[in-house]
Amino acid sequence: MAINNTTLQIKFKQRLNKLASNDYDNIECWQIIEAFNKAQIEWCRRQLHGSNVFKEGDEASKRRIDDLQPLLVRQILTGVNNADHFEGNNFPVDYLEYKRVSINATNDCCTTERSMTVYLAEEANVDLIMRDPLKRPDFEWGETFCTMQQNTIRVYHRDFNIVSPTLTYYRRPRMIEIANCVDPYTQQTSGSDVTCEFKDDVVELIIDEAVSIIAGDIEAVSQAMRGTQSAEKNN
Repeated sequence: MAINNTTLQIKFKQRLNKLASNDYDNIECWQIIEAFNKAQIEWCRRQLHGSNVFKEGDEASKRRIDDLQPLLVRQILTGVNNADHFEGNNFPVDYLEYKRVSINATNDCCTTERSMTVYLAEEANVDLIMRDPLKRPDFEWGETFCTMQQNTIRVYHRDFNIVSPTLTYYRRPRMIEIANCVDPYTQQTSGSDVTCEFKDDVVELIIDEAVSIIAGDIEAVSQAMRGTQSAEKNN
């Protein structure tokens, strides 16, 4: 059974307060929400950091694949075909981090779609890549590249037509809400609970990190250190 928001708040107070003390009972619900949602983003960015080649990327272990798979989604890209590239116009609003772009392609001699390998390249190197016969888009070799700028994705082509461009990316995790809690930023009251979508073991790690954030805000050094160490140790 998933951890509900009542349990989540009890765990927060246990980590900060030991439940027998009233020292930190003035922590409000919106502070728990803000700290937990901030901790979710920090946890996600830390898991996504690095490269799989060096055994520290988002798919470097079965545990990371399992923990992050709820956030991995696909979206078909729509956009405009220009002379040398396709430019998408429906960049996802919940985008967190790039995973890959996949496309099919056809050309004048081959109307049967074939899959292409798409590499993410630096915008600064576009002109160099397009001039390099070993790196530029090539239908025969089944390879091309893409770049990102201003929340758009450009997939480059030369001797082929791009078909069915698809972006695979990590989305932002769902932000939690606590029923009847007033958000001081928007002055809106949450109508119902919105629980965390991660597994219970991951939620426990995020709670430790969130507690560390709140403890740092209220200068509770011991709790801040304990929460940080627990979150890092179980990465």
